[in-house]
Amino acid sequence: MGNFAGKECEYEKGSSIMTPSGSSAARMGSPVASRAPVQIVAATVAVVFLAIGILGFIPGVTTNYDSMTFAGHHSSAMLLGVFAVSILHNIVHLLFGVIGLALLRTPIASRRFLIGGGLIYLALWIYGLVVDHESSANFVPVNNADNWLHLGLAVGMIVLGVLLGRSTLPTATNDSRI
Repeated sequence: MGNFAGKECEYEKGSSIMTPSGSSAARMGSPVASRAPVQIVAATVAVVFLAIGILGFIPGVTTNYDSMTFAGHHSSAMLLGVFAVSILHNIVHLLFGVIGLALLRTPIASRRFLIGGGLIYLALWIYGLVVDHESSANFVPVNNADNWLHLGLAVGMIVLGVLLGRSTLPTATNDSRI
């Protein structure tokens, strides 16, 4: 225990950082406790993308695994027997997860990951609607199940980023008024 700026403080478990005794970070003793809700949600989304990317490379979880191609609509591999995947598709999920984890440092970056990622998935949904699923333009590849999933991800990520990210936006203080 110590004193900092007139407040009783204690060291967080496993840390040399002193926090006010009443803070949730001090009570929880966890670095996650000091994260903003938008960071926790962004971390969850990023980890899910990493898991999906890994699962796409596991035979059994991915049906028709032996027919998986690097890219293109010729891949008949299906994650969970439903979602069209290819090596490129799985790599994209892995990269998306890694980028999401890299952007967890601040609430604003986490918010940008959710909203930006949601916009990317909105574009993928539109792409999936307009591309002929049997054409070479379907290089990702996508199918109807992917399209619905992309729409759900887009809406969910954008809504979560906007709602949870509100408290991360800079606000004017009394000192900034003229």
